[in-house]
Amino acid sequence: MMYATDRPTALRPRHHALSLARLKRIVKLGLKSLWNHRLRSLLTMLGIVFGVASVIAMLAIGEGASFEAQEMIRQMGSNNIIVQSVKPPRDESSASQESFMLEYGLTYADVDRIKDTIPAVKIKVPARIIHKDVWYGGNRVACDIYGTVPWYLSVANHRVQQGRYFTRTELDQKANVCVLDDAMARKLFPLDSPIGRRVHIGTQYYRVIGVMESRAPVTKAGAESAERSGKAKRDDASHRMFIPLTTAKERFGETLVERESGSISIERVELHEVTVMVAQLKDVVEVAEIIRAILAQHHKKADYKVIVPLTQLRIAERTSRIYSIVLGSIAAISLIVGGIGIMNIMLASVTERTREIGVRRALGARRRDIIIQFLVETVLLSGVGGIIGVALGLAIPFFVTVFADMRTIVTLWSPLIAFTISGMVGIVFGIYPAFRAANMDPVEALRHE
Repeated sequence: MMYATDRPTALRPRHHALSLARLKRIVKLGLKSLWNHRLRSLLTMLGIVFGVASVIAMLAIGEGASFEAQEMIRQMGSNNIIVQSVKPPRDESSASQESFMLEYGLTYADVDRIKDTIPAVKIKVPARIIHKDVWYGGNRVACDIYGTVPWYLSVANHRVQQGRYFTRTELDQKANVCVLDDAMARKLFPLDSPIGRRVHIGTQYYRVIGVMESRAPVTKAGAESAERSGKAKRDDASHRMFIPLTTAKERFGETLVERESGSISIERVELHEVTVMVAQLKDVVEVAEIIRAILAQHHKKADYKVIVPLTQLRIAERTSRIYSIVLGSIAAISLIVGGIGIMNIMLASVTERTREIGVRRALGARRRDIIIQFLVETVLLSGVGGIIGVALGLAIPFFVTVFADMRTIVTLWSPLIAFTISGMVGIVFGIYPAFRAANMDPVEALRHE
């Protein structure tokens, strides 16, 4: 004996099976309709394909550029303040002279004032930077020679990957020892280990005691002297050689002589760069302002600049967010354009299939079936286009990295968001054509020729 309460339960699987069968049939009809108009369907999908691909590619390029900028700033150290010497503009009176002497930049007295005035300063690293050609056998490398101190590594976020760095004893003894960066070592010693070898600059020989790890250059304090010498190329800034500061002062002096167009210019610079490490991160900006005030009191000319990596990092992060929003918005517009194309094609399809809609309604199809059929077609167009777009969007950053030598970073969320938006575009822009088809009068539809 069957109770009334048992009937809905018994019939429920059957109704569920019927609904799945109906949905399967509607999907097949949608695929058949799209396949019958293959070229039109393909052209309609292109808007979604390029929209999704542009979202992923533009965000990847933006993320890569932002990462590189922030990484270079981080290499300077968030707790560091970098003060660099800057050559002031040449006076007209001095420019007319055949020879003159220009004295500018940071001094050892400036370093002592900073240390004595600001208790928050933890470590100070002075440096002289001279652009010279370094030789080993027949190999030559133009590089920036950093005359600095043994505690340079503690503030520069830089490590020795082979050998060692020079010591306080070698600093006091003005020893002819040097540490090469990795790129420079590979160029001078393509087959041999550089440790223990001797490179020469002019008539002076320096024993290689270490090799620094690879990293992108972050400071350009020696760029001015390199440009003035006319010997440096753009890629020479990546080559650096480190020697004791006392050795640099003893071997190269503090006076640079420049001959150009028949005139001689003589420049005297004690220090090209000073890196100040602040004990507390929260004090960095305040200490930077104090350093500016101290230097302003003792420098009549604007022959220095103060770089605060922490401030630059915050600006870069804020710029990165704005950049990503702008790029994403521009790329999203192309998705909207693709959605408009889908709506346009589906409206044309509704007009073309008016009689078909009338026949289906006459045979018992409900409005819901018509709506689902047209929505299935739009979702198929946008979904397949989204999948192709994701594949293309992942390929574009790869080719940009390989052929344009630009760093790109594809985040996990960018393909997911782009594909999700493409599906939503298909649904949103397919609703109006679907309801328009479902609301047709079956009698009028059957009369349509």
